[in-house]
Amino acid sequence: MKEDKETPEERRERIRQEERQGNPLGNLKDSSERAKYGSLVDLVGGLNWKVTLIILLTLIIGAIGYGLFL
Repeated sequence: MKEDKETPEERRERIRQEERQGNPLGNLKDSSERAKYGSLVDLVGGLNWKVTLIILLTLIIGAIGYGLFL
């Protein structure tokens, strides 16, 4: 039995490529929206889990602080 040596990032990218090939019009719409607004998937995919956790905690603490002092 062959072991799967594919990393999670490679697996996500492979699945994304397969979806793009299967649905070209949906890909066009997604690409135009991603170009306008950016993509959270691309942002978080480039960071490790610790940096992502720090960003999320900062946003949550900021929202709570804003709510308390509003």
